[in-house]
Amino acid sequence: MSSGASELTRMIKARPLPGEAVVIEASPEERAALAARFGLGAVESLRAEISLEQKPRAIRASGRLKAAIMQPCAVSGEDFPVTIDEPIDLRFIEENPRPIAEDAEIELELESDDCDEIDYAGDMFDLGEAVAQTLGLAIDPYAEGPGADAARKAAGIVQEGEQEGPLAALLAGLKKD
Repeated sequence: MSSGASELTRMIKARPLPGEAVVIEASPEERAALAARFGLGAVESLRAEISLEQKPRAIRASGRLKAAIMQPCAVSGEDFPVTIDEPIDLRFIEENPRPIAEDAEIELELESDDCDEIDYAGDMFDLGEAVAQTLGLAIDPYAEGPGADAARKAAGIVQEGEQEGPLAALLAGLKKD
């Protein structure tokens, strides 16, 4: 979890869990704060629908995150629209779990590679911050917008397979032989 207060806090009571799926939709203020946190031009929309399931020593959260963002191009720096549609598969693990009765059956279906684990303390966990972190991980830091090639050309950056300048003519002549 983050060290400070989350821009998208949604505290969920661990016991009993809500019976229906939890829908998290970010307000305009929350979207602006998330855009600042992740260095985006804007978060135009953010919605997650998550089902929660109680496990013996964890709470499994699974669902989907959908967002529309304005992301800066890694080459030109100009914002361009990006759509995110990301699965959510998390496991919230209580830091100091209650002991399980000796005669209780322990059912472990999840493997550690199946989903990310997030520790929580007390009787509530922050599902909103987990959604915010999922958004952060879904953003491609090297995404290129539609103006990337023009920005490369204006900067004189030659892409693989392209040759320009005096050596280009020499190389072209060598290739013909």
